[in-house]
Amino acid sequence: MATVSLRLGDLVWGKLGRYPPWPGKIVNPPKDLKKPRGKKCFFVKFFGTEDHAWIKVEQLKPYHPHKEEMIKINKGKRFQQAVDAVEEFLKKAKSKDQSSHNSAEEKNRRNSSEERSKQDLGDEKRKAGLSDGKVRKNVGEGKKRVSSASAERGSKSPLKRAQEQSPRKRGRPPKDEKDLTIPESSTVKGMVAGTMAGFKWQPSVSEPVKDGDPHFHHFLLSQTEKPAVCYQAITKKLKVCEEETGSTSIQAADSTAVNGSITPTDKKIGFLGLGLMGSGIVSNLIKMGHTVTVWNRTAEKEGARLGRTPAEVVSTCDITFACVSDPKAAKDVLGPSGVLQGIRPGKCYVDMSTVDADTVTELAQVIVSRGGRFLEAPVSGNQQLSNDGMLVILAAGDRGLYEDCSSCFQAMGKTSFFLGEVGNAAKMMLIVNMVQGSFMATIAEGLTLAQVTGQSQQTLLDILNQGQLASIFLDQKCQNILQGNFKPDFYLKYIQKDLRLAIALGDSVNHPTPMAAAANEVYKRAKALDQSDNDMSAVYRAYIH
Repeated sequence: MATVSLRLGDLVWGKLGRYPPWPGKIVNPPKDLKKPRGKKCFFVKFFGTEDHAWIKVEQLKPYHPHKEEMIKINKGKRFQQAVDAVEEFLKKAKSKDQSSHNSAEEKNRRNSSEERSKQDLGDEKRKAGLSDGKVRKNVGEGKKRVSSASAERGSKSPLKRAQEQSPRKRGRPPKDEKDLTIPESSTVKGMVAGTMAGFKWQPSVSEPVKDGDPHFHHFLLSQTEKPAVCYQAITKKLKVCEEETGSTSIQAADSTAVNGSITPTDKKIGFLGLGLMGSGIVSNLIKMGHTVTVWNRTAEKEGARLGRTPAEVVSTCDITFACVSDPKAAKDVLGPSGVLQGIRPGKCYVDMSTVDADTVTELAQVIVSRGGRFLEAPVSGNQQLSNDGMLVILAAGDRGLYEDCSSCFQAMGKTSFFLGEVGNAAKMMLIVNMVQGSFMATIAEGLTLAQVTGQSQQTLLDILNQGQLASIFLDQKCQNILQGNFKPDFYLKYIQKDLRLAIALGDSVNHPTPMAAAANEVYKRAKALDQSDNDMSAVYRAYIH
């Protein structure tokens, strides 16, 4: 997007990462959120969502000149809702301005009427008091005073009089509205002239950001309705908040756009495993200024120091992260020349692998038994989200270590949740992936059923994208299938592994998981068709062979 002249309060189209341009409003950032160093940027609160971010100027376009262009290229339901929110915002702003204008005119009319009445009364008194010099003198003085006041009012322009007589000062919002607290914006001035036609996201985004703004809680809290006591985390960019349930979250304002303002920890960071997820995570850690030493069985990482063994990485680093494929790999990395050899009192180990609760509990026990500190932190996302620094981190274990990792979590993800004792994050992660894997299998089943019944698969996708199921995940996976592109973004073999572990989790508490079990069988068939190393969307091939 080309560089444009923008100011506080303007409505804009903002481009964030791989997401399409979205309508938003330039607002003041929270007091504790510093502006990123480097290129000029603005803090944008987006319509139709609680998202907000620092966006570089070259990624912004003024709203109105590009409205038609953007509407043509974006057809999603959420996008249309965002456009409607902008329209509603503009409608309210115009209505309030018109109301203020009418009120000023009415007051002017009343003042003029009162002035004429006073003048008429003065004339009558003059006529009645021609024979009395004292009365004539008093009437004359009264006339002089009235004339002086009238002349003073007459010397002012109608616009200035209207501003002075308006029931509220220009730029001050009424108590029931907060949409227009940035009056000097060229956008707001354009509204007065009636030249603005809008876009929309969710109405809450149109409100300015300030400390007491209830709609801005998404910046500070996780997606909970009843946040309780909050306290400052390790950096000013994150907040840690306790909920009634005892679980908490650390959440970045926006890891992709605000990451330039992250203050990296001065602790030395180690990382074991550079697969689809690990590679992107390490890239973002390095990009945000962390000192990283890595170990991987097959590859090095540009910009990172290379450790010869896991033991060497752990012994030379303060906090070591590991992100490997499955429970066996998570245990193997502890072995000969492994993690346990480097662990000593004070060393920290964070396992980001998606494994079962029993495995992660075992890992925690052996680490802690050697004086180390342990945190589990599996991640929800895929390769693209890993590269973009937009993962969701689920953590449990050592709370102090969780806080020590805050700058790292902000670099690699958009949100992190602390879920309590070791094992809770593993369980939650398996449940999340169980839902995702089952949904993917259902998508594939629907597309194949459409095909065999003579229906257009593309039309089915278009319909789904306009309904309640619309999502980036749905669209991307369907496009993979329609284009026959199964380059891995999330390995099929790993989603099948997670389904298997989720089913076992259900069995351990005597809870049925028939949907997950059915989906698991479809993935097993896809693996038998040699689809293990393809993307999970390749489960589609289990239905056509």
